[in-house]
Amino acid sequence: MRKIGLILCLLSLFMGNVVAQKKALIVIDIQNDYFKGGAMELVGSDEAAANAEKVIEDFRKNNLPVVYIQHISEYKGATFFLPNTDGNKINDAVKPSSKDKIIIKHYPNSFRETELLEYLKKNKVDELVIVGMMTHMCVEATTRAANDLGFKCTLISDACATRDVEFKGVTVPAKYVQAAYLSALNGAYATIIKTQDFSLLKK
Repeated sequence: MRKIGLILCLLSLFMGNVVAQKKALIVIDIQNDYFKGGAMELVGSDEAAANAEKVIEDFRKNNLPVVYIQHISEYKGATFFLPNTDGNKINDAVKPSSKDKIIIKHYPNSFRETELLEYLKKNKVDELVIVGMMTHMCVEATTRAANDLGFKCTLISDACATRDVEFKGVTVPAKYVQAAYLSALNGAYATIIKTQDFSLLKK
């Protein structure tokens, strides 16, 4: 009976590992220009980065893929993430390790004209956990694209950050921008949870 119990235990661990190996973490644009002193400072970027780092460490401990998306602005008139500047560098709060994958993008959608989809397919990933900045731009664009491509998505709300936006003289505070875009994604495009509620051990 002990042998049977041991076999079942090992089988359970193996199956759990197989399921977990289908997950990857996407870390979007957590770069210096979004922090204090940067060209496009966000609201709550430090807090979001600290939470993102917790999720990153969880993935690393479980030997699961961590993919950093780094935006480099090439279009005329760009004001941040410019080539060859400190502002486009990945912030030290979420510093990549030598094992992590870094993918350069030039559009809000992290899949557009990048190797991201190819990399995920190669690693047999079908579930994505997403953190990053800005919630209402690249995070939203990437989450919608990922869902449309067939990936199951989980978005960590407090590991994302945005800023106040303005339209025709009306300024919308960052907290309302965050709430509006997360509520639009929730359910149809992703499961939205907080860092404290996320664990790779949970089914």
